[in-house]
Amino acid sequence: MLKAGLPLDRAVRVMVQMGGRPAVVEVLEQMLASIKGGKSFSVALSAHHALFGDFYINMVRSGEVSGQLAEVLARLSEHLERVKELRQSVVSALIYPSILLTVAILSVFMMLGFVVPQFETLFSEMGDALPLPTRVIIDLGHFVADWGLAMAVGLSGVAFVLTRWLKTPDGRVHKDRLLLALPVLGPVLRKYELTQFARSMGTLIGNGVPIVTALQIALSTLGSPAIKGGLASLEPAVKRGERLADALASTGVFSPLALNMVRLGEETGRLDSMLLEVARVQDVEIQTGIKRGLTLLEPAMILVLGVVIASIIVSLLMGILSVNDLAV
Repeated sequence: MLKAGLPLDRAVRVMVQMGGRPAVVEVLEQMLASIKGGKSFSVALSAHHALFGDFYINMVRSGEVSGQLAEVLARLSEHLERVKELRQSVVSALIYPSILLTVAILSVFMMLGFVVPQFETLFSEMGDALPLPTRVIIDLGHFVADWGLAMAVGLSGVAFVLTRWLKTPDGRVHKDRLLLALPVLGPVLRKYELTQFARSMGTLIGNGVPIVTALQIALSTLGSPAIKGGLASLEPAVKRGERLADALASTGVFSPLALNMVRLGEETGRLDSMLLEVARVQDVEIQTGIKRGLTLLEPAMILVLGVVIASIIVSLLMGILSVNDLAV
């Protein structure tokens, strides 16, 4: 609407009239009142800092200063769409393994809790004559049948407490370290965070935000405490006059390709473009890493599930064969 020449207050009023969720309409109405009261767009956004954050607000402020608010909003929209697309690709990739894991656990518990106890009368008179694997499966079936409900309640309670703890600062740090240490998922998550950082830096610098301020905002957008801590030395280094490429190299978390692209961007005066190119390249690497991880994970989970269920069935068959041998 701004590109079409509409004034800012009228553009926001149109968005209010478009409706949507009541909470969104309420925010837009408050912003419209602030703008009509003579406040700038960035100041109106600052009143809802928890919703928009430093990145969004500083991008808008840079557009107001440069007189290119419409262009800046277009870049901001493109940035948010790419971040959302990347996040959704990661979440979508984890849906099938999560469903498979849930089905596997439920299948094993159903077999132990309902199928295995049906064979108890058949094996009741054999005692120690049953093969060891059959006795173990029967005992497990007894345990699940007798304590299954209590186990489900207990695990739900543990999951609830664990979920609450993971939302605390210490919990987030421990979860982050654990995820980053995983063999396949860890590198993908690390690249995801670094992609967020590079794209935020490139977008901010390209819109005239000073590099130190851009560093502060880009670091605040990271969700990994470990990576954020690893990049904490960037701001002091840049303030001392070091080049961004040298400061990034000292952290030890960026690839040689990314460092060379940033160094080239500084030398040619196109740092913003090269940072965005780093983000684009790492987007491709993340997609490749996700596909490779799923290629390994899905067959492995199916194999483990098959081995567990086959072990239960074979143990029961061994018991049945033992009963036949005794009958003969």
